Amino acid sequence: MNTQSTISALNSLIKTTLDSMKGFRDAAKDAESTQFSALFADFARERSEVATALQTEVRRLGGDPENDSSFLAAAHRSFMDLKQAFAGKDDKAIIEEVERGEDYIKGKYEAALRDTNLETSARTVIERAFQSIKAGHDRASALKHSIA
Repeated sequence: MNTQSTISALNSLIKTTLDSMKGFRDAAKDAESTQFSALFADFARERSEVATALQTEVRRLGGDPENDSSFLAAAHRSFMDLKQAFAGKDDKAIIEEVERGEDYIKGKYEAALRDTNLETSARTVIERAFQSIKAGHDRASALKHSIA
């Protein structure tokens, strides 16, 4: 187990999670439908909680946690596409973009969990965080299938 490698993995997840949180906050503001606005605000709140838990673990390991998103990653592109979908006010397109972003973040967490060099405590934190990420992904997927 390598502490620096673990901190790096956690910080990468923090950046992606903060990207997601900021994207959902923006989407909640841009949504004309109160249903979507409330859903995206819930996603943003959950992502904030996940990021906080990961940041706490980085500090516990003696590292300096990320506290800002990159908005250079695929998550940002997904949320830019989401904003464009809002411009067209196409519910199906909006939900497809949300699910695409959720697929991306879920994949990042799955990759982190495959890392065999993670500190045990960090793996536990990532596993708990992943449950929230997976639940969000599953909600987005269910919503997509309900409007298909």
